[in-house]
Amino acid sequence: MSNEAGTATTAAEPAPVAEEPSHGLGASLPHADARAKTEGTFPYAADLWAEGLLWAAVLRSPHAHARIVSIDTTHAREMPGVRAVVTHEDVPGTPRHGRGTPDRPVFASEIVRHHGEPIAAVAADHPDTARMAAAAVIVEYEVLDPVTDPEQAFEAEPLHPDGNLIRHIPLHHGDPEAAGEVVVEGLYRIGRQDPAPIGAEAGLAVPRPDGGVELYLASTDPHTDRNAAAACYGLSPDRVKIVVTGVPGATADREDQGFQLPLGLLALKTGCPVKLTATREESFLGHAHRHPTLLRYRHHADAEGRLVKVEAQILLDAGAYADTSSDALAAAVSFACGPYVVPNAFIEGWAVRTNNPPSGHVRGEGAMQVCAAYEAQMDKLAKKLGLDPAELRLRNVLATGDVLPIGQTVTCPAPVAELLQAVRDFPLPALPKDTPEEEWLLPGGPEGAGEPGAVRRGVGYGLGMVHMLGAEGADEVSTATVKVHDGIATVLCAAVETGQGFTTLARQIVQETLGVEEVHVAPVDTDQPPAGAGCRGRHTWVSGGAVERAAKMVRAQLLQPLAHKFGMSTELLQITDGKITSYDGVLSTTVAEAMEGKELWATAQCRPHPTEPLNASGQGDAFVGLAFCAIRAVVDVDVELGSVRVVELAVAQDVGRVLNPAQLAARIEAGVTQGVGIALTENLRTPRGLVRHPDLTGYALPTALDAPDIRIVKLVEERDVVAPFGAKSVSAVPVVTAPAAIASAVRAATGRPVNRLPIRPQAAVVTDR
Repeated sequence: MSNEAGTATTAAEPAPVAEEPSHGLGASLPHADARAKTEGTFPYAADLWAEGLLWAAVLRSPHAHARIVSIDTTHAREMPGVRAVVTHEDVPGTPRHGRGTPDRPVFASEIVRHHGEPIAAVAADHPDTARMAAAAVIVEYEVLDPVTDPEQAFEAEPLHPDGNLIRHIPLHHGDPEAAGEVVVEGLYRIGRQDPAPIGAEAGLAVPRPDGGVELYLASTDPHTDRNAAAACYGLSPDRVKIVVTGVPGATADREDQGFQLPLGLLALKTGCPVKLTATREESFLGHAHRHPTLLRYRHHADAEGRLVKVEAQILLDAGAYADTSSDALAAAVSFACGPYVVPNAFIEGWAVRTNNPPSGHVRGEGAMQVCAAYEAQMDKLAKKLGLDPAELRLRNVLATGDVLPIGQTVTCPAPVAELLQAVRDFPLPALPKDTPEEEWLLPGGPEGAGEPGAVRRGVGYGLGMVHMLGAEGADEVSTATVKVHDGIATVLCAAVETGQGFTTLARQIVQETLGVEEVHVAPVDTDQPPAGAGCRGRHTWVSGGAVERAAKMVRAQLLQPLAHKFGMSTELLQITDGKITSYDGVLSTTVAEAMEGKELWATAQCRPHPTEPLNASGQGDAFVGLAFCAIRAVVDVDVELGSVRVVELAVAQDVGRVLNPAQLAARIEAGVTQGVGIALTENLRTPRGLVRHPDLTGYALPTALDAPDIRIVKLVEERDVVAPFGAKSVSAVPVVTAPAAIASAVRAATGRPVNRLPIRPQAAVVTDR
């Protein structure tokens, strides 16, 4: 996978690139655990062991919707080697849990609401015994007709005590009577994607002498998970501890709480350590997926192509339980018009329960689905007006100071026009040669059935936006402690390293602030103060901000005695390359000498400015910050077979400030590649609510062979003044934008509407050539 320098504007004349520092902010510092992970020695939850270990297995429902008539655990309990069997009757505390809305039981008791819902769990002295015992639990079901169409959920009998409607957001902005000279409409469908983590869920529960339990998990939000576990176990939170183990990849909330909770129950019941390693099938059935979405749009524009009004209806399929569907709907409705100036907007959004697998937080939730739809609408407008698609977009893009349809003013940097111009002006890739040695360039690969004469090239554009941190009044706060002793710094912060690079960033912050080269980041557990979930770039902002504040407090402790000795303020001293110097050169010493014999430490919090919930008309200052991205996609389409090859994706993104160039490029490339999967291959099929082919054979992830050339043609470093370091989230917005850009390019190549993701072959076939 290739990548251009982050500041390059064209291939012919790259802008000069400043020399990178060797440490601190701006350096391409490698991950501290990179070597262990590449050598296979990094400890994940699946590698854990304890004396007297038992193994767990979970019995899951084979039905999407059923009434439980009876559960008989007699045969399972009597099997040799079985130590415990637990069902809903063994849950001593609050029976409901859930990431956003606590509405799901630990075990189904009366009604099964989705395929794979936990019914019982077993602990035994061997993993095979545990699996056989789980299969020996006899459950009598009365199978019910599942509700799998979200449009039918409005009229269906309630599937849950809380009803089928999770949230409705009506957004009203401007004049409802406004109309444009040109109108285009569209109906769009987005499929169900799975996070498909590299490693399936695994964990270890160890009972404590005080009657509590310790859970060793790859949790991305350990304090929330601890509180949920304590409530379900009937324990106070101080008697449940979560220790975060190595996270084998996370593009969402990593751990399924329905997986964690039976584990601790078994440990408490048996008094022994219990380990559970999910199969790939269980992983697909257990954790949350991206919301399948139905979108109806109508765009109004004047004769010059400037948007007058956008009308839309957005329906999210939340599956059986609410999870974070309310948050996803807020993002979808708020960003339904995209990074464009829209004076009049009328959006209706709903999230409903069905008997499909639960949906929840997946990178770019809500924003990805609407991006695919509003960018398709922009392509339709351009075609109807006879305008270049990029030019039409340029006439409508947002800028700092513009107002979103929710009524919030964009106060952060919003260089959308600059991003779009950068990808539009970047040189296009060369056309493939019609020679035998270049056959691998054809869609379908080297052994594909395609013919060069049937291949058409298309160029398309996508503009995307996401919010950073939580929204609608979420209290985003993180706490960090920085300690320095014997020239070695230690950072304590409960921000989980999920692959986003927080531990590397924390080291760079301390290096930059204190001039200490050796920095260690302590392992995460719930004995530390909360830092919140590892999503939406929040750890770069709030946890990185907390580390910076704590480091600056330690810096003041270090410099104060020196400043007092020389009769100057600490502001007149600077730390550079491990040396402390004064503005006038009178003072010059090393950090090591100043630190000698001292142990310094400080604890600090970071909390961004508050936000507010959307009101009854969908209005409010709901978001802390926004990030934007522009992508130009180049695709080759075999219009006879409908196969698509993504040739190149040119990316321009506003990042606020580049904190680690190599890490930032890797995050953008990974997000873009994930977007390729969403656009072309990833679709978890659930006929009648049953997950079909829950494995990595049936669920087609893009491989290295599917990854296109990714050209990062421009990174706009216009710092967000309210963010620590001025940096913005970088991972989610290319995921949001890439599928829309690829669909736009396929439309350009084929002339077909392409109104569904992932793009099916029949949608790219041209019959009237």
